[in-house]
Amino acid sequence: MKFRYAMVCSSNQNRSMEAHSLLKKQGFDVSSYGTGAHVKLPGPSLREPNVYEFGTPYKHMLDDLRRKDPELYKRNGILPMLKRNSSVKLAPQRWQDNAADGSFDIVFTFEEKVFDMVIEDLHNRDQVLMKSVLVINLEVKDNHEEAAIGARLALDLCEQIEAAESWEESIDDILASFENKHRRKLLYSISFY
Repeated sequence: MKFRYAMVCSSNQNRSMEAHSLLKKQGFDVSSYGTGAHVKLPGPSLREPNVYEFGTPYKHMLDDLRRKDPELYKRNGILPMLKRNSSVKLAPQRWQDNAADGSFDIVFTFEEKVFDMVIEDLHNRDQVLMKSVLVINLEVKDNHEEAAIGARLALDLCEQIEAAESWEESIDDILASFENKHRRKLLYSISFY
């Protein structure tokens, strides 16, 4: 694969990790991140989410939720999700703290608010490399079923980008073709490192 990819959602738990897992299995050079202030997972009620700091190992979250209510978190899919996540990487990472990870060629976000935060963060960084980065938003609802669909769509788009001679010259055609095929509207922007 010729490009470096980043998958980004709010908490680096569901959408970005589903895509990270799938792309990694397909041999892509991929990382994943979240843009939120904290990592939030559903709790016993909407007003009682489970909140963790970025960098808290997925295994720690898994053990914590197993202690709290194993039936609830198994039933709502959180335990299997955390198990998958821990097989992909150690802990959720925050996009805004990733400068040491180097630059990416393509960044996928799965929510417009996250897209805006990534674009803003890139604009606030020192653009010393003058290396272009394509940021694409593929809107995906934050549930397990939609995350699986979104990951497959992201993989399809990554494969199309990889197959292009130069994404800079063909991105409009690639995205238009994708939108027609999947009936999904994409946002994109080009920023620089």
